[in-house]
Amino acid sequence: MKEAVLIFIPFPIIGHLVSTVEFARRLIRQDDRISVTVLSLNPPLYFSLDAYTKSISALEPSICFVDLPPVDLPSSDQPDVAPEALAYYYIESQIPHVKNFISSFPVSGPSRVVGLVLDFFCAPMIDVGNELDLPSYMFFTSNAGFLGLMLHLPTRHEQNSAEFERTDPVSLIPGFVSPVPVSVLPVCLFNKFGGYTALVKLAQRFKDTKGIIVNTFEELELNAVRYFTNSQIHGQNPPIYPVGPVLDLNGKPNPDINVAQRDKVIEWLNDQPQASVVFLCFGTFGSFGSFEAPQAREIAVALEQSGYRFLWSLRLSQPGDKDPSGNTHYKNPEDVLPEGFLERIEGRGMVCGWAPQVEVLAHKAIGGFVSHCGWNSILESLWFGVPIVTWPMYAEQQLNAFEMVKELGLAVEMRLDYSINSGLVKAEEIEKALHGVMDGSSEVRKKVKAMSVMAKKAIKDGGSSFLSIARFIGDMMGKTADI
Repeated sequence: MKEAVLIFIPFPIIGHLVSTVEFARRLIRQDDRISVTVLSLNPPLYFSLDAYTKSISALEPSICFVDLPPVDLPSSDQPDVAPEALAYYYIESQIPHVKNFISSFPVSGPSRVVGLVLDFFCAPMIDVGNELDLPSYMFFTSNAGFLGLMLHLPTRHEQNSAEFERTDPVSLIPGFVSPVPVSVLPVCLFNKFGGYTALVKLAQRFKDTKGIIVNTFEELELNAVRYFTNSQIHGQNPPIYPVGPVLDLNGKPNPDINVAQRDKVIEWLNDQPQASVVFLCFGTFGSFGSFEAPQAREIAVALEQSGYRFLWSLRLSQPGDKDPSGNTHYKNPEDVLPEGFLERIEGRGMVCGWAPQVEVLAHKAIGGFVSHCGWNSILESLWFGVPIVTWPMYAEQQLNAFEMVKELGLAVEMRLDYSINSGLVKAEEIEKALHGVMDGSSEVRKKVKAMSVMAKKAIKDGGSSFLSIARFIGDMMGKTADI
């Protein structure tokens, strides 16, 4: 049987890499004609992803990882240059290496490249596909709501080429029923140092793809999926393939973390009653998921006053030892928490520096999740039927929070427009949200439990996402001769 090779190019941060590779694994399981080569980009400022890629290589012989030559991040005379702009220029600098690698593949025979699957940050590499006469598809690691914003940006830019302003009116974004307030748009859209420009340049390439694969499922974002299906029929957008939830549910604990710490967390949860614990965790991407000491104290006060059992993954942005992910871990929590806090909550609360999030959310003791609203975390919480309190931090997380609360009714609102420079969230506000998420009879909890069932059905044989992958394979193979 002839083999179709797909070249996957994920953006090199763990949240993007894991979901991209998990989609590749699902694709291979659904059609054994396909093999995947993943091109690993390794910019110097990101932590090593070798441990993850090596573990996948051992499990999946049909996935090959290839390290591209290192390229330095571009230098800039502007100290405030946006990270999105640096990412854009970095991807552009990798284009010659990508082209050289793909050009080395045979153009005919039993095993040949039939297409590229690009992260949305890697959209400039569509030019490589065009030059080599290969179709380019996009794997969109976020949701259909954020996709609607990206597809809307070029139109808005034609009408108004300036950055967004905080005083702008609400936006009517494709796929959203509710008008979207400007306060929940990604911070980079307000950035005058390359952030807005980079995102617009990426968005302008979306329509150059042959299709956009989205890590969502039809039952979750029904209005958005229907909108995009209709827009495809009228030739306004490329085909959209909702294939989620794409999750790594069997991932091993971070190899750089002491396994004893993982065991301590799970053993503590084993002793707690069912659905009695609220879990607080704010992501793994460096200081974005950390708090200054004053905010940590407000969280501690809220947890103590609420009376709920809790597991708190606490990282602080104070100087100290850093793990390979760039995260600063506390050394002496007593220095930043209220005096006597750890003694008073002993038995009903646990504070840790890192926690195995998937294992924690899967545990019967977890009843609520205070989250930064990263899309992977949202999908994990929905999969396990755990309702979320929204505390967004960066990137598109504010828009995710807005969609979950206002559009879908699947989360408890604390903040929708918070960002890392928003100031202090007081204990009273946090405590109120904790009561909301831990209410066992709330409508949000019922809806999340129902969505959990639909998420599992979506990826099974005959489910909506299973069929969407089949449609993608059929469309892709139809564009490829002799496969």
